[in-house]
Amino acid sequence: MNTLPFQVESSGLDVDYVAVHPQLCGVSGSKVMEDVLRAAEDDSETFVVVGACELQAQRKLFQKTLRKTGFDQGHIVAVDIRDATNEGILDRLRKRIEEQIHSQQRGH
Repeated sequence: MNTLPFQVESSGLDVDYVAVHPQLCGVSGSKVMEDVLRAAEDDSETFVVVGACELQAQRKLFQKTLRKTGFDQGHIVAVDIRDATNEGILDRLRKRIEEQIHSQQRGH
């Protein structure tokens, strides 16, 4: 069993929900993304952090789901987690979330 959700929730990051999917770019992964985006769409302060493949590939893969849900693209925080251990993924998530926080504080 993958312990990543527990590790993320226990990491001190301000995270409300963690899900792991074996193939986010597949049909069932798109459904998971759609459900998450629909659940978050009415909260203008919610950001969805997506750990998956290369960042440009994520943008292309999730375009249809973003259009379908109307979720604000600016509230998607993509993280490339390829070839990373759980600890590496946590480090990448922390870094990206910190970058996003600093960007928001600067008004960008």
